Amino acid sequence: MASRNLRHLVAIFALTIGLWVQLSTAQVHAQEAPQYGPPTGTLVIVGGGSMNGTGIIERFIELGGGAENGRFVIVPTAGGNYDQDGNLRVYDEDRVLRSWRARGLRNVSMLQTHDPEVADTEEFVAELRRATAVWFNGGRQWNIVDSYAGTRTYDEFHRVLERGGVVGGSSAGATILGEYLVRGDTRGSQIVMTEEENHQLGFEFLRNVGIDQHINTRNRWDDLIPLIEQKPRLLGIGLSEGTAIIVTGDTFEVMGKWMVAVHDNTRAYQPWEKPYFVLAPGDVFDMNARRIVVRVE
Repeated sequence: MASRNLRHLVAIFALTIGLWVQLSTAQVHAQEAPQYGPPTGTLVIVGGGSMNGTGIIERFIELGGGAENGRFVIVPTAGGNYDQDGNLRVYDEDRVLRSWRARGLRNVSMLQTHDPEVADTEEFVAELRRATAVWFNGGRQWNIVDSYAGTRTYDEFHRVLERGGVVGGSSAGATILGEYLVRGDTRGSQIVMTEEENHQLGFEFLRNVGIDQHINTRNRWDDLIPLIEQKPRLLGIGLSEGTAIIVTGDTFEVMGKWMVAVHDNTRAYQPWEKPYFVLAPGDVFDMNARRIVVRVE
């Protein structure tokens, strides 16, 4: 009897230890989960303009599995769903994909609809389910919201990252990747914070962040200051032309031609009086700690 009781106690002890280890492991994983970037996969976020000679597109293709083996989906929707006369815009797939095919991509397709009901169908997302890379072209970011928010397509965009793939975009295609949709107002891109409730939320590939672009040629360096004053939990990331951040987890590296401004209303800056860091190519920033972890001089 004593022997059976002892074995019973040992079994209970082992079970308790096993449950404790599982719970402890789960807590560690929860603590390690990124607060800003994706847990898996990579983001390539570009401030617009020419990327020739920067290596940014080459990096994106590499992260997407390479020109031979990757499956790339290009989304031109920010370019507009309707023309100036209100007519439905029809995209020329060959034109949209020409520059990508010129880079040797074997598997590349266009994804475009103006209709969220179409975007919510299995037929529409069939190619996206196999994608290793998605790229959002520039234009006006609210067009992307109108077409894909709340649909199967939106979910499949995120699953590309879950599979370890890459999602990228330039100009409006960069802003859509953030949580707060900077310049989402349909009346014009000069409005940084819209009152249109359906155009305030981006696609949250990069959480707790608002992304602006063209900050150099359009002199937008200070434009995110009102955003972080009103929403201090957010980081504001302003990207120059031909310049990208490569995001993995909660850190990113600056790549390309020029500078990135990281707005943070919770900290003091020296010698800057303005609430943003200025980062150069090669600099690495920890969004969770809100500090530069590698400074390239």
